[in-house]
Amino acid sequence: MKVGIASLGCKVNTYESEFVIQELKSNGYEIAPFDSVCDIYIINTCTVTNTSDIKSRKMIHQAIRRNPKACIVAMGCFIEANPTYDEEGVSLLIGNQDKGKIVSLIDEYFTLKKPIHHLVDQNLFVFESMNLKTAPGRTRAFVKIQDGCENFCSYCIIPFVRGKCRSKPFDLVIEEVNYLVRSGYQEIVLTGIHTGNYGSDINTNFADLLLALTKIDGLMRLRISSIEITELNDTVLKVLAQEKIIVNHLHIPLQAGSDDILKLMKRKYDLSYFRKKLKQIRTIRKDISITTDIIVGFPHETEEMFQQTLETAKEFAFAKIHVFPYSKRDKTLASTMEQVPNEVKKDRAKRLLALSRELEEEYMKKFMGKTLTVLIETTKEGYSYGHSENYLYAKIKGDIPSNTLIDLIVEKIEYPYVICRQ
Repeated sequence: MKVGIASLGCKVNTYESEFVIQELKSNGYEIAPFDSVCDIYIINTCTVTNTSDIKSRKMIHQAIRRNPKACIVAMGCFIEANPTYDEEGVSLLIGNQDKGKIVSLIDEYFTLKKPIHHLVDQNLFVFESMNLKTAPGRTRAFVKIQDGCENFCSYCIIPFVRGKCRSKPFDLVIEEVNYLVRSGYQEIVLTGIHTGNYGSDINTNFADLLLALTKIDGLMRLRISSIEITELNDTVLKVLAQEKIIVNHLHIPLQAGSDDILKLMKRKYDLSYFRKKLKQIRTIRKDISITTDIIVGFPHETEEMFQQTLETAKEFAFAKIHVFPYSKRDKTLASTMEQVPNEVKKDRAKRLLALSRELEEEYMKKFMGKTLTVLIETTKEGYSYGHSENYLYAKIKGDIPSNTLIDLIVEKIEYPYVICRQ
């Protein structure tokens, strides 16, 4: 039978969807494009924003329209947030536990020939080990090491849909990364819902895991998908200073450049703390790329507070800002606060994105005439493309095989690329 899969949202979802594909293939299913006519459709949903909800519903509806007789599987965060979701045509609902049991759940559906709602009490959630043996692109591989979050920031629904923090067993992470490296992957990206919290539930810690992974023969690059500033403790920074396999790039969410807003958000730091940590990081890693997330239009955010965010972003010299207009989420504390009008949020997002591009180009210019090591990912129309260790997007004329690590010299900036030569 043909299966079409759509994965929305974060890298954790992408990882889980790839494991689902692996399981289906090993059980004889054929993976087909989601926009083709299939016997089974699987939508791995997201609910982090209102837009995510809309996209999740849209993908479910598209699958139903494409083949009303198909088995339609909706799973993940949107389903966890809407456990009574009852769309006509949906065959199987799965929350954020037991995605790895996809084959047996589909078999059960075809045996019973009636809809199944498979949602597990979050108090019973455990880390669901999913060892990937392949990954898209065959250049970098994501490895999920952690799930869940207990921070309960006032804007965020994720703790309500992903459950408590839980970590992948230490030895299983090492085993999976070893396998992927032996299979030819040169870069590993560690990911999770609260990645830096790794180990808090299994008597270990993130720094020890990083150190162990850097010792794996053949691993050329180790990247952290995202980490909170409070988790960049002295132990982690010591590993960062010593181990050059860890790339010169960190994604550290700021969320707001105003202490008043950070307090309302229930973040666990203020600007002074963030500033001191950035100084520490840049002392041990010169010219490191530090990217971030910022939410605009959070409840009670005034124009003055937003201006402070702009100034803070400039001061902190981020290499890129991922901008998110605040999205009201039921169950969260912020949903009860005074809301900022949508048109104001859109305007502030536009202005912050303009600043992000300025900062990106400033960071790129630091590397004019310098050599970057680039992992080639794709070739198209006579050019090759890939990312440097500090996550600059490089473009070079010629067809270079994917998964090649190559030293290139930056010649000029053509946003969003650094144009290179050998």
